[in-house]
Amino acid sequence: MAASPTFESVFRDVRDGILQPVYYFTGPEDVLKDELARHVIEHALDDTARTFNLDVRSAGDLDGESLHSLLETLPMLAERRVVYLKYLEQWRKNAKVWKVIERYVADPSPTTILIAVHGAGETPNKALSRSACTVAMDPLRPDRAIRWIERQAKRLGFEVNKNAATLLHQAGGGNLLGLATEMAKLASAVEAGTTVDADTVAHFIGMRLGETPDDWVGAVITRQTSRAIRMLDGVLAASGVTAVRLVSQLGTSLVGIRLARVLIDTGTTPRKLQWALFDAIRQSRPPGLGDWKETALRWAEASRDWTTGELELAIRAARDADKALKSTTVTSDRGILTEMVLSFGPRKVAA
Repeated sequence: MAASPTFESVFRDVRDGILQPVYYFTGPEDVLKDELARHVIEHALDDTARTFNLDVRSAGDLDGESLHSLLETLPMLAERRVVYLKYLEQWRKNAKVWKVIERYVADPSPTTILIAVHGAGETPNKALSRSACTVAMDPLRPDRAIRWIERQAKRLGFEVNKNAATLLHQAGGGNLLGLATEMAKLASAVEAGTTVDADTVAHFIGMRLGETPDDWVGAVITRQTSRAIRMLDGVLAASGVTAVRLVSQLGTSLVGIRLARVLIDTGTTPRKLQWALFDAIRQSRPPGLGDWKETALRWAEASRDWTTGELELAIRAARDADKALKSTTVTSDRGILTEMVLSFGPRKVAA
């Protein structure tokens, strides 16, 4: 069975001139959908052809008749045209217009490239998924997210070195929309062609390597209570960081360490533990993690510092902190996080 198209594979094909008659983009990462659509348009149409042969429409503005006419229109002074159709979720599930697009993708026009996009959280249309080049835009693995940051920087007119890209990724917690916004601001603050380093990023976003949300989570799960509490002022002051985000990232790690304890208790050897955890991360793809192999190793090592009972109490405390942060309270965010971390108690060595 052929592998399903991915963002990377389709990006490469389009760059190499391999274009499909119909693209269907689904999944949670709307930023990637926009980027890949732009990439297809740039390689399918030159600047002059775009004036007459690019139609960007919202699905809600079209009924069956207008959609049929749009898709069957011939290109003007060019060999092809592109229809970029956004927000398919604006059509009701039983709307007749679905039949129009389903019939079209089964036998598309040879002179039209259709890019159809479904919003995040929407159930993909089965007929489109079968007939089109369908790409599910899932969250990027950390290494691919770093490459995305490097590519995005070039598109905005500057470059980032590896440390700067890593800091941006850790600061953004894997949120591409937030990253795109921060990088657009960064582009307006640096000269075109500049290579941005980690110090420049730190100055701009108020966060340094070693003082990121990921570093704070690392201090908590390794039971460095005093360090974790000292870090809170700086971490919470950084651009785009909230207490809710910190608790969410911590909760993911606590659940991962709890999984490590389960694996140990059911006979997984220390040698195999990291790879079992890595496989679990690869399958579930939780957001906000750094390098998956490093994360798996960190969870495996941290499992030695927690008992199963402590982890269950810690997960419950994180859940309670999340509720408190989202409710009206006189306690500060810092106070809630401090109380949560202190409730975990001193380090103990698990069996």
